[in-house]
Amino acid sequence: MSADARIAAVTARIVERSKPTRERYLARLRSAAAKGAHRSVLGCANLAHGFAVCSPSEKDALAGDQVPNLGIITSYNDMLSAHQPFETYPAIIREAAKQVGGLAQVAGGVPAMCDGVTQGQPGMELSLFSRDLIAMAAGVGLSHNMFDAAVFLGVCDKIVPGLVIAALSFGHLPAIFVPAGPMTTGLPNDEKSRVRQLYAEGKVGRAELLEAESKSYHGPGTCTFYGTANSNQMLMEIMGFHMPGASFINPGTPLREALTREAAKRALAITAMGNEFTPAGEMIDERSIVNGVVGLHATGGSTNHTLHLLAMARAAGIVLTWQDISELSDAVPLLARVYPNGLADVNHFHAAGGMGFLIKELLKKGLLHGDVRTVYGHGLEAYSIDVKLGSDGTVVREPAPDKSHDPKVLSSIETPFQANGGLKMLRGNIGKAVIKISAVKPDRHIIEAPAVIFHDQAEMQQAFKDGKLNRDFVAVVRFQGPKANGMPELHKLTPALGVLQDRGFRVALLTDGRMSGASGKVPAAIHVTPEAVEGGPIARIQEGDMIRLDAVAGTLEVLVDAADMAEREPVKVDLSDNEFGMGRELFAPFRRAAGPADRGASVLFG
Repeated sequence: MSADARIAAVTARIVERSKPTRERYLARLRSAAAKGAHRSVLGCANLAHGFAVCSPSEKDALAGDQVPNLGIITSYNDMLSAHQPFETYPAIIREAAKQVGGLAQVAGGVPAMCDGVTQGQPGMELSLFSRDLIAMAAGVGLSHNMFDAAVFLGVCDKIVPGLVIAALSFGHLPAIFVPAGPMTTGLPNDEKSRVRQLYAEGKVGRAELLEAESKSYHGPGTCTFYGTANSNQMLMEIMGFHMPGASFINPGTPLREALTREAAKRALAITAMGNEFTPAGEMIDERSIVNGVVGLHATGGSTNHTLHLLAMARAAGIVLTWQDISELSDAVPLLARVYPNGLADVNHFHAAGGMGFLIKELLKKGLLHGDVRTVYGHGLEAYSIDVKLGSDGTVVREPAPDKSHDPKVLSSIETPFQANGGLKMLRGNIGKAVIKISAVKPDRHIIEAPAVIFHDQAEMQQAFKDGKLNRDFVAVVRFQGPKANGMPELHKLTPALGVLQDRGFRVALLTDGRMSGASGKVPAAIHVTPEAVEGGPIARIQEGDMIRLDAVAGTLEVLVDAADMAEREPVKVDLSDNEFGMGRELFAPFRRAAGPADRGASVLFG
């Protein structure tokens, strides 16, 4: 089916806007690919260093460019649940490569930090910038020029976007992303949220809270709620970087290992040495990016991707904007209810039909570009499948079910949960912002209330504990942007705001910082740009000013006279406490170089 007219119109606009940068990007990519087998350009001393630890037969193969060599970029560490399973993957990939006459080497590792560990802590101020650092670290590994394709082992919040930026920067090479999958279901996410709110109210203690958290986050794999990590996996599949069906298979299962072996073999099949050469930068185009945005809306995905998708697209010379994302939201219905947009977790989503059913439904109405290239071949139809383990231990794919196995979790295109995706851009005299309303009740889509101003989230938490916030208000938490302090997530504010909303108060958040991929039931205008430290209008808001957040009309206004607003001096604050400790001093150049949120808040693309 041809693309829906609204999807086609936004795509055409992106193509036209991106022509100059995309053409330059493709010219560079094709120039690199035209140089042929990359090891052939290395001098003898270079090559000797590159295969010094290899066996004699492997050295012979690499010296003569006889076989393709995979470069493995891994985010393995054994502290974090999502990345711990990757410990064994290089050995699996090397063995699979040898079975089909290829080789594989770990080209390098990248840092992988956990936003769950650093929420509300100084380390969170490194989190967003770690995305660009990960891209750089992966680039260092691939710069040895020993590889015919790359295999990327990554799952979580900033890791996958950083790896995608690297894959597209080395876009003359094929690239396959290999996930580790979600942990098995633990304590239900709504129960975890309930205990968090009870703790915020002082009704349970730390011991009860830690018990609930530990039962929720309990083993290897990603967290099971639908935050940024699992949104990443959805994106990699719907954009064609995963093997079909790979996203949500649990770690440590035979099917998970079979998919990893299959991915390694496929990566070797799509190098320039074979007949299906699929360089990542050619494969990912404007249609692929739009497909990613459509998937984000259809599943109620993470607000963080209003930053990451912009940066990822720019790595391929594609200029995506918040306006594009907002307009696509209006065209794409919500088909999934996964926490925080529902009670189910990603395991329930997968059991209901998962990515295969979702893609099948979106293709029905032309809401996806089906004629894209993927690592599996040509066309997204091949991803409309259910993946299983065959009797011989290999991967078997069957057509996706015609009906959802659980319509309360995953709905058909004919009976969506809501008519739009719920990620929208807001615009007004405060600047531009992003809001996610897929989990916000309709009677909260418009909030008009006085501003209560804070300059860090600890101030607001203390005001809540002191009982000073039992009223209608908009919490203005400013000086949280990329240049101010690295744009940390402000997820610690969610329980307090949720409690106040449950008490009947009309509350909202307005910030130049980020909220988690777990952004939930409280309306939050986030990623406000220009940010406060740049003198943006958010720095001119005064205590008690009336703020109107209208997610229906897409507006964000401070209701004061324009002349009065213009005459106000932007507030300035001492940010020296954000400049040192937990590595923050090392990231000072990143804070100075960071671009605005509506360009991806990147130090790489300005």
